[in-house]
Amino acid sequence: MTHSAQAPLRVAVIGAGGRMGSEACRAVEEASDLELVARLGRDDDLSVIVQERARVAIDLTVPAVTGQNVQWLVEHGIHAVVGTTGWTAQSLEGLRSQLAGADGVGVLIAPNFAIGAVLAMRFAEIAARHFESAEIIEMHHPDKLDAPSGTARHTAAAIARGRAAAGLGPVPDATEKDPDGARGAVVDGIHVHAVRQRGLVAHEVVQFGGPGEQFQIRHDSFDRAGFMPGVLLGVRQVAEHPGLTVGLDGYLELD
Repeated sequence: MTHSAQAPLRVAVIGAGGRMGSEACRAVEEASDLELVARLGRDDDLSVIVQERARVAIDLTVPAVTGQNVQWLVEHGIHAVVGTTGWTAQSLEGLRSQLAGADGVGVLIAPNFAIGAVLAMRFAEIAARHFESAEIIEMHHPDKLDAPSGTARHTAAAIARGRAAAGLGPVPDATEKDPDGARGAVVDGIHVHAVRQRGLVAHEVVQFGGPGEQFQIRHDSFDRAGFMPGVLLGVRQVAEHPGLTVGLDGYLELD
């Protein structure tokens, strides 16, 4: 369903003062089928969203408040597109329970809005079935607060699913001594290495190895503008997906 033949879809942005938030405001304003009706900063009252009759809210805040924001949005019948990380299995389950009683409200929580990153995760799950070894290197700017990245965690989970489907055991690794943690974190049985370096934005390399060959999947985000097609896709489709969807791949028909 598109909104170009109808009145523009009314959208609010929570966290509008941040780097992603300001980019999202710009993207919504430039889209002819969308209308930005509210920009909310850290201390603004969410009731503005209802007053401005927004149908969809984009949450690009911080982990400490995103759960409360989304709960409020669902209570008020407003669809939510969420790019904030920090969600746990417990908080997601609480949200699912709330949505079960919220008629037709949709929530999308996306660890990464870059279409290429979403495709890389899906391709990694497919490739994982065919290679003995797999590792992830994720590279971000040094202002990032968490490591490994949410995208790397989701990629590791995808690789683990692929390996399990193929009946593969643990990734081979004869390391016995690693007092300094040189082998990186282990997420769902997959080694993940995090690089933090000035000049980077968000980058991921997934390496697969088999006898006599290596296969790499790489995705690079050079600018936050690259996340906006995914954000706008979520805004346009969230109403068509009632309940909770975790990951933009749920909207991309990748199966």
